Amino acid sequence: MFEGAGKAPALASTAVENLPTFDLGEFKLKKTKETASVCAFCGCGCGLIVYSDGQKVIHIEGDPDNPNNEGSMCCKGIALGEANTIVDAKRSRITNTRRLTEVLYRAPGSSSWEKKDWDWALSEIAKRIKKTRDETFEETDENGVRVNRTQAIAHLGSASVDNEENYIMHKMLRSIGVINMDHHARL
Repeated sequence: MFEGAGKAPALASTAVENLPTFDLGEFKLKKTKETASVCAFCGCGCGLIVYSDGQKVIHIEGDPDNPNNEGSMCCKGIALGEANTIVDAKRSRITNTRRLTEVLYRAPGSSSWEKKDWDWALSEIAKRIKKTRDETFEETDENGVRVNRTQAIAHLGSASVDNEENYIMHKMLRSIGVINMDHHARL
């Protein structure tokens, strides 16, 4: 055994005892608004605490009082605060300038994108869904069994919607005869 080995733990504990102390609860996000929320990445319903300054989200953490997650968060939940922001080299949050906020449309055969308004986009989507459904709707299959379906439209659910939103989407899709549906909460 080398000389002085017995002194290392004593030196380490002395160093730790002499570190400056401060109350993290006092320091953390003191001037922000605290709002209880729920993570929407899957159906677990994990509780979150969202800290905001005006309209800007500053920090998101797990809610220790929520019985579903008791303050813990999965990797998707941890990344919630980064959805609309990026972090620069100084670890400061800034709004992601590459985030799309407008409808961009590229016409067939075109090499450029053009800005469209949301009313145009939603109307165009509805027209195209109706046209596809009407052209491909099957009332009966090859055996004469009533099926009332279209196999030309499929839906892959989003991992950022909750169970209730998925339920409504599936009801709407089933009402127009869509049978090819899935949800990708864990992709």
